[in-house]
Amino acid sequence: MSASYQTRYASSPQAVKQYDTDQLRAEFLIDNLMEIGKVNLTYSHYDRYIAGSAVPLQPLSLETIDPLKSSYFLERRELGIINVGGTGTVVADGISYELGFKDSLYLGCGNKEVVFHSDDASNPAMFYLNSAPAHTNYPNKKVGLAEANKLQLGAMETANHRTVNQMIIGGIVTTCQLQMGMTELKTGSVWNTMPAHVHDRRMEVYFYLDIPENQAVCHFMGQPQETRHIWMNNHQAVISPPWSIHSGAGTSNYTFIWGMAGENLDYGDMDVCKITDLR
Repeated sequence: MSASYQTRYASSPQAVKQYDTDQLRAEFLIDNLMEIGKVNLTYSHYDRYIAGSAVPLQPLSLETIDPLKSSYFLERRELGIINVGGTGTVVADGISYELGFKDSLYLGCGNKEVVFHSDDASNPAMFYLNSAPAHTNYPNKKVGLAEANKLQLGAMETANHRTVNQMIIGGIVTTCQLQMGMTELKTGSVWNTMPAHVHDRRMEVYFYLDIPENQAVCHFMGQPQETRHIWMNNHQAVISPPWSIHSGAGTSNYTFIWGMAGENLDYGDMDVCKITDLR
């Protein structure tokens, strides 16, 4: 079964200032993730980043898509996978990697065959996928949630007490440019990624999960003095351009997966904006 894909082109900050709600969502929101029995991908022209999902009832293969002009998906790419559903297995060139809830896997370029499996079709695995161009092969590596490098940030007093789980990142996994991790907000905290910042050296995609039923997250984007917002539901993602802040506040605590790519692998590479300077 071939993947379903859509393409998103880069937009300048000057153009985005003029977007209404519908156009802003059409350009940046990814709302077709976690469809049962399908592989769905969104190809962004920001750093040629791909975000997508695979939810197998029967085995699903990751096949190449036309924009890649390649004979197989990972011919010139690397891939990060985080499972946000039931236990499943990823088979890469005959080697099996079992992923439990919130476990991650890095696959280097050159893996010709990638197949997704669910252990139980009544509780399928939900594989969230991020991919970036790669110039060389680095070894595949599984990183369970328990093995992540954990940073405790924020405070209850500022409603942003959170655990940042660094998973596919330098010091844990060697990659060409892809980085991924997961931030879990504590009960009673709703703000993520404050103070807001931009990093012109790389872009990001945010994927929101663990949002309770009938709750939502307001994702903020745009230049620091020209912010816009997109309301997000569970299992939706949003593309964050290099010139944009990326922050959010929910009506409940929640989790989000951050993925990024660009020319700098330094996690701390960011230009922080004072909260009082945001407009």
